[in-house]
Amino acid sequence: MIATTLVVVLATVWVGTYLALGLPGSAAIPFGYQVISITGLVLFARTRSWARFRASQLFLITLLPFALQWSLGGYGASSAVSLWALEGALGAPFFLPAAQAVPWFVLFVGLTVFSGVIDPVLATHPAAIPEALRTAFYVLNITGVSLTAFLLLQYSVRAREAALARSDSLLLNILPAAIARRLKRSTGVIAQDHPDVTVLFADVAGFTPFVQRTSAAEVIGVLNDVFSAFDRLAERHGLEKIKTIGDAYMVVAGVPEPRADHAQAAADFALEMQSAMAQVSRSRGLDLQVRVGMATGPGIAGVIGERKFAYDVWGDTVNTASRMESHGVPGRIQVTEAMHAALGDRFRFEERGEIEVKGKGPMRTWLLVGRA
Repeated sequence: MIATTLVVVLATVWVGTYLALGLPGSAAIPFGYQVISITGLVLFARTRSWARFRASQLFLITLLPFALQWSLGGYGASSAVSLWALEGALGAPFFLPAAQAVPWFVLFVGLTVFSGVIDPVLATHPAAIPEALRTAFYVLNITGVSLTAFLLLQYSVRAREAALARSDSLLLNILPAAIARRLKRSTGVIAQDHPDVTVLFADVAGFTPFVQRTSAAEVIGVLNDVFSAFDRLAERHGLEKIKTIGDAYMVVAGVPEPRADHAQAAADFALEMQSAMAQVSRSRGLDLQVRVGMATGPGIAGVIGERKFAYDVWGDTVNTASRMESHGVPGRIQVTEAMHAALGDRFRFEERGEIEVKGKGPMRTWLLVGRA
């Protein structure tokens, strides 16, 4: 659209000049381009037939400059007006798949060579154009082609940068930045051992009965409010959100970049989750609570598979944290004995005692109350 509009406007110079010089045949060529192009723009605005508009423009801008040059008597007499056909050769890679753009460049080269071969014959009957005007047209042709090509490149580069920014933003919403950079460089399994991480699972207590008595739109709205609040907290505390499954929410501290305060960061996050949940419940007139379970220990984090990449964490610590949540208390934060020891006296706890944990047997657990 930009290239066509620019060339249509500039063509007025050639039409007016050639008519003033008494060369109506030569003036008819750029005028014909203007008429056909304006018609094409109008049809494109109405039909949105991009393929037809693209093909017509590539055809016109590639052939008509050579036709104008031949009508004027060759390269010298026309001030090498065939340079404008470069718009077709250079524009084709922007608007077509790479393989389909090649024939247009080959056509440009072929017409250039053909024009060189017949130039001695055409030069015997050149159009009567003053030398000063020929020089001015040389300047105009070179400047006009350069300007149009520059605008095409600028537009393409900016569009590419915007697309890459959107792509990177989407990728970073799925994968940690360090993992995304690795996947850009090479594909394959990514797995990292982490000796010390803290895994947190949370879900909305009483969510199933809530779903049964609530419309789908409201259910999705509540989950969106809750998880969006959790996302903001996770980003603020430097935790890595792993996934959501239904009303369950999973984050990990200490991956992909290790950190010494992973247990403390996860504990602070868990305490603020309760406040965020209470705020969402109040704003929607509900009485929902979040049940949280945490465990600390070793884990394996990475990306597996070849399609729909997802960053995940595996290991006994993950399973234990999941059990802490599923065997937990609504509105409370249950942690393992190892988590209690890691947090030390910086936080306040209530000892829950030993509970029977599925797949783990009896475990001594604690309820995190707040900061010391």
